[in-house]
Amino acid sequence: MSTETLEFQAEARQLLQLMVHSIYSNKDIFLRELISNASDALDKRRLAGLTDEALRADDLHIEIEADSEARTLTVRDNGIGMSREDVVGLIGTIARSGTAETLRRLKANKENSENAESAELIGQFGVGFYSVFMVADKVSLLTRAAGAQGGVRWESDGDGTYTIETVEDAPEGTAVTVHLRPADEEDALYDYADDRKIREIVKRYSDFISFPIRMGDDTLNSMKALWARPRSEVKDEEYREFYRHVSHDWADPLDVIQMRAEGTFEYEALLFIPSRAPHDLFQRDARHGVQLYVKRVFIMDDTRELLPDHLRFVKGVVDAADLSLNISREILQQDRHIQLIRRRLAKKVLSTVKDLMKNDADKYRTFWREFGPAVKEGLLDGSEDHKAILDIASFSSTAGEEPTTLADYIARMKDGQDKIYFMTGESRAQVENSPHLEAFRAKEYEVLLLTDPVDEIWVEGVREYDGKEFQSVTRGAVDLPADEELSEEESGSYAPLLGWLKETLDDVKDVRLTTRLTSSPACLVSDAEGLTPTLEKMYKAMGQEIPPVKRILELNPEHPLVTGLRAAHEQRADAPELTETAELLYGTALLAEGGDLADPARFAKLLADRLARTV
Repeated sequence: MSTETLEFQAEARQLLQLMVHSIYSNKDIFLRELISNASDALDKRRLAGLTDEALRADDLHIEIEADSEARTLTVRDNGIGMSREDVVGLIGTIARSGTAETLRRLKANKENSENAESAELIGQFGVGFYSVFMVADKVSLLTRAAGAQGGVRWESDGDGTYTIETVEDAPEGTAVTVHLRPADEEDALYDYADDRKIREIVKRYSDFISFPIRMGDDTLNSMKALWARPRSEVKDEEYREFYRHVSHDWADPLDVIQMRAEGTFEYEALLFIPSRAPHDLFQRDARHGVQLYVKRVFIMDDTRELLPDHLRFVKGVVDAADLSLNISREILQQDRHIQLIRRRLAKKVLSTVKDLMKNDADKYRTFWREFGPAVKEGLLDGSEDHKAILDIASFSSTAGEEPTTLADYIARMKDGQDKIYFMTGESRAQVENSPHLEAFRAKEYEVLLLTDPVDEIWVEGVREYDGKEFQSVTRGAVDLPADEELSEEESGSYAPLLGWLKETLDDVKDVRLTTRLTSSPACLVSDAEGLTPTLEKMYKAMGQEIPPVKRILELNPEHPLVTGLRAAHEQRADAPELTETAELLYGTALLAEGGDLADPARFAKLLADRLARTV
């Protein structure tokens, strides 16, 4: 028997201390890491046995043994095992190269966690193996490579030295024995020699490991990774039960999405579209995201990096064969693999919803009612999902009570119409009663009624769909064909009144005639690039200071009030009653679109006085 006592390098000792005391936020992870290492060793032996009959084993498994009196916990496998050279190279040295640089980066991460640069994984066992020192006074590892004659024992108390010796009668595989620190009141929840605690950790982190994890006569894990099984072999009830497990929602999911990616980067996903929105869907600090597994080992809940925020309601699991993690395996790096998964999952979810549109109208309507406002948030950024989102979007419309898709709107467009008309507002009732829609309704032009708060924002950046430009009916001039154009002489007769109103009303930018009105005397519109009143309110509600926005007052030249006002102005432009009428005209236009009067008391007095004269 040959025994050596070796020292870690000074930098490696600092690295070990940093790992134990700073990196992990949850002590339970040490057992997850030991089981994950054991599972990898079993998988390697299984693969080796396919080409070398001498390495085959009939009962590949992981065994956990706890001794509460001795305060030890052993995780044992009959996997591929390690030689003395493997132990020295992979475990005896935390990092075979670049230790100083790794240490520098880790310290920088600790000092600036908000802008942490992810560190590379260290060694084969790496940080995961050394996480045992969070709970251990000493760690012993006994291993023998499959098919080899002798084994190796490695021991360390984490103080900077380790011993390594040859053991002739070591069994094949690897056994890691953790000599637990004495339990105290502060660590009452972390008694890792307690069977119940062990079962809890295995169920949470390692339930889907493909090899049995045994403790005594019991198998602790289910090994039922539904995402790894063909859909034809899984019953609907199994999917529903698993959905309840990952979502804590007792309603059945609306749809199930299963996908597998193979090639240079492999992963599997099992996603669920819920049938109802969670109560915290629009809360900023709510926890959303799918569960992340790596080789069936649970890594984290609520992995928001794997799906865009507008699909945050999707539940499920992503299991990657080799996903890059930071040194604690708790925070994902923003690398190309993550971005690739994110794009593919988003594309698959949106295409699934599109299939629902075609094949199951009821499910689609449920989806859009529950999640439409969230999905439309994806139109606010520069993502590549814009077209896919618009393809599945539905909007209220003047064409009927049922929402319409953009494709159906375009199919119903009138001859010569080249724009998709829309109007935003706080409610359907408010928008439908707006004077801005009068001419569109009279000429049977369909208008989309956009009443979700997010609609006010996305229409600012999305200019067209399928070659048709979006056009707000409350902005700029209307290009609807008029039944009868005003002659130049008639238009000119209004010029003095329009000029006088512009000078009299301080809150308007301009005054002009319009063809968009049929029964109302006036309405207010914004410039083609101006803010809508609702968007202005939203900015103010968020505490953003914006300069006062003056809008354009448009008059209906066929309305009796407007023609009477023109006649009165021609007779006596300086009459006080004329100024009061102008204020009332502007105020009613402002109220008709749901706006707020600057001086409600004055408006009420003017209106009461005017009514009193008619009684």
